Amino acid sequence: MRIVKSAVAVAVCFFINALRGDSGMVFYSQLAALWCIQMYRSNTKKNAIQRIIGTLVGAVYGLIYLLAFPHLTKAFNTVFWVETVMVSVFLLLVLYTTTVLKKTQASYFSCVVFLSIVINHLFDSNPYLFVWNRFLDTMIGIAIGITINDIRICINPDRETLFISGLDDTLLNRDEVLSAFSKVELNRMIDSGLKFTVSTIRTPASLIEPMRDIRLNLPVIAMDGSVLFDVKKNSYIKIQSIKKELSGLLMNEIASSGLCWYGNVVIDDVLIIYYGDFEDKVNTDLVNNLKISPYRNYINRPLPEDEDVVYFMLLDKTERIAEFYEKLQKLSYASELRFVTYPSTDFEGYSYIKIYDKDADKENMLQYLMEQYSFKKSVTFGTIRDQYDVEIEKDDANEVVRVVRSLYEPFLFRMNQQKR
Repeated sequence: MRIVKSAVAVAVCFFINALRGDSGMVFYSQLAALWCIQMYRSNTKKNAIQRIIGTLVGAVYGLIYLLAFPHLTKAFNTVFWVETVMVSVFLLLVLYTTTVLKKTQASYFSCVVFLSIVINHLFDSNPYLFVWNRFLDTMIGIAIGITINDIRICINPDRETLFISGLDDTLLNRDEVLSAFSKVELNRMIDSGLKFTVSTIRTPASLIEPMRDIRLNLPVIAMDGSVLFDVKKNSYIKIQSIKKELSGLLMNEIASSGLCWYGNVVIDDVLIIYYGDFEDKVNTDLVNNLKISPYRNYINRPLPEDEDVVYFMLLDKTERIAEFYEKLQKLSYASELRFVTYPSTDFEGYSYIKIYDKDADKENMLQYLMEQYSFKKSVTFGTIRDQYDVEIEKDDANEVVRVVRSLYEPFLFRMNQQKR
């Protein structure tokens, strides 16, 4: 749509210039309009302000130079040195003015406008008319660019439904990053009112990096439903921890097994990960790779008895993990906990076990989120069959955003078909 809108803006500039009797220079209107056709509305406004200020500063100094030029050439009896010295002096004033106004990003436009006046049109029969037309053409282009960029061909966007997407193999591609298309479209829709968030097994620390370019304004469901995390405020809104007495019992079982363990604890919105001593190279590499994150804090010491554990994680050889998983299932208090096991994709021959409170799951946390924000309807996206409202193919990282767009911004013909 940005491509289409750019072409339309250029055509409209031609049309407006024709209505003015071709009195202006449509080229400047078109440049200003194209500058304002941006992916996001906020960028359109920012670029428009830059262009206006740059044009004003350049035009004002250009006009002053035009007024001063005859007197300067008469006083110094030369045109060459007046142009050489005074144009440079005026450029200093142009740049200094944009600096004083704290609009240094508009400096380039100011210089372009000023130089176009004093270099190309100094000896016109009526250079003052060019100054006026230069300013007017730019304002016309800005108005056209803002108007066309703000046009939305969808009607009645769905701002009431909460859209929740998984992360790995769903929203992220194989390189664990968002595609350029997904970034642009998600931000554009969020800025226009889309209610969107993610639900993932990852910790907040590991989801922040791939989602850092997305302007999420709703909390995310992280740690497989154990926490609700506000990315903007870097704080935990809700935590579903394991009961203290169960944590102690689990810790005894883990210690007796000799498995490598990690206890995830949140203290004053800081994620602390306690872990025991181990000589296992895989776990050593894991800690060394992950502890460099400013959002994780690894501490090699016994788990404090007075801390609430969000979840335990164990990483060890697959055979040992399988044996311990079977043992966990037979515990007398197993019904009070939830166990998840899966093979490691980073360490061949190794597997994970994650242990949560029985009520710590994505469905419960989603229900809490909907109640807190008064959502009546939700649409979930994921790759596991029969567990989500919309099943996503693993090989198409853009599918989530495409489906969200079709549901959030129904086109007119689509709505007519639904009515019939």
